[in-house]
Amino acid sequence: MVNSLAKGLRLIPLSTSENSLELLLETQKVHARLAKIGDLKQLPRLYLNCGALSLVRKLFDEITNWDLVSATSIIGTFSRCNRHHDAVHMFSHLLSTDVRPNEFTFSTVIHSGSAMCDINTGKQLHACAMKMGLNSNLFVGSSLLNQYAKLGSIQDAEGAFEDIHEPNVVTHTTLIGAYLKNKMICDACYLFERMPERNVVSWNAMIAGCSQHGLNEESIKFFVDMCRQGVPPSTSTFPPVFTAAANINALSMGRSFHGLAIKYLGDKEVNMYVANSLINFYAKCSKLEDSVLVFNGIKSRDTASWSSIICSYACNGKVKKALQLYKRMRDLGMKPNNHTLHGLLIACNHAGLTDEGYWLFRLAKKEQPEIVNSEHYVSLINLFARAGRFDDAMQVLEEEVSFEPGIGIWKALMSGHQIKLNKKMAQFIAKKLKALIETGDKCQRKREEKKFDVKSLSGDQREEIGRV
Repeated sequence: MVNSLAKGLRLIPLSTSENSLELLLETQKVHARLAKIGDLKQLPRLYLNCGALSLVRKLFDEITNWDLVSATSIIGTFSRCNRHHDAVHMFSHLLSTDVRPNEFTFSTVIHSGSAMCDINTGKQLHACAMKMGLNSNLFVGSSLLNQYAKLGSIQDAEGAFEDIHEPNVVTHTTLIGAYLKNKMICDACYLFERMPERNVVSWNAMIAGCSQHGLNEESIKFFVDMCRQGVPPSTSTFPPVFTAAANINALSMGRSFHGLAIKYLGDKEVNMYVANSLINFYAKCSKLEDSVLVFNGIKSRDTASWSSIICSYACNGKVKKALQLYKRMRDLGMKPNNHTLHGLLIACNHAGLTDEGYWLFRLAKKEQPEIVNSEHYVSLINLFARAGRFDDAMQVLEEEVSFEPGIGIWKALMSGHQIKLNKKMAQFIAKKLKALIETGDKCQRKREEKKFDVKSLSGDQREEIGRV
């Protein structure tokens, strides 16, 4: 057995440093001595120090007299190293021994099951926890809840939540996040109102969730209520609030929120994340000069900062400046992201720069294909359609679009019909649009049935913002 294990060692890539090689040689000597007396429990930990995970995995199955702490520690190491299949397999082996896993063992292996994105494995681990009476434990229940929330299994997430003996603010917030992720706004609000306690994370979840789903006034209402109840906002609180204010073009309200950000976070804590959202807010409210002031005040700019200011100039018709900033961004060695490309295509659309827009699109697709998405194809189709270049638009649609075209693409193609569009193509596009709209109407009716009805901000609430 020693020879076979030593042979396995040679297949494992290890550090070539002198210390690592010495450690490996010493471990092999210890391995030989322990093999003679039949005690291998210490070996996995020693080989972990050498980075020999594959050998540890093999040894784990050969050892039957594990103690719980050591076994849990090794399973946790594999989980942290993203060896999740191995972690689950080792947990399964542990069940075949006399060792009874505890809540920490389950929490570790459930994390691995969740990372594998395998609902069947998750349910098997859940059933095992129930059999041992640990599903009501806070650690295990929270892990199960996180798992089902990540996998989008709401009914199972609710079941895991209900089994927890004393759910805390973290478990409540996790389930709220799962509801919001699945657009179950009413359920999220219902649970939020009944939380025994709330912290800034749970408030942020409601503020961001409503903002992301277009419930702008509701998002602002939650923010105002949060401040009223004396919960100090964090850096994560403000970006969705600025987005909500921008979406309803509430300039004065957004300025008040800007002041609150400085009050609660201080000038130094209004970091890039908050500053980038401020750039977008002022741009959407047609206050480009304020966007520039915020951008100029950022000491260390990231890609998002540059993308935000490029989009700000583009959306406000300052095409030349947007393109100049893009060039400057590339000169600094920064790579654009999907928002940068979107802003550039908007700029080219404003100025009718069809060839330039297509060149930028092709450049991005060649250098960074991962940033190109459906929105960019909509902008590109619209760019060709507005120039009356329907043959080019259709060529892109037929040869480059790898997904089922949605309503946005067909509307973009239709947008240029006033320039040059034959009757046959108009009928073809109209037919596509009609079918998609009818499908969308059915979905919309279902959403309306579940829509959470929250009253708009009252005058007192708006005045409250200035007094916080």
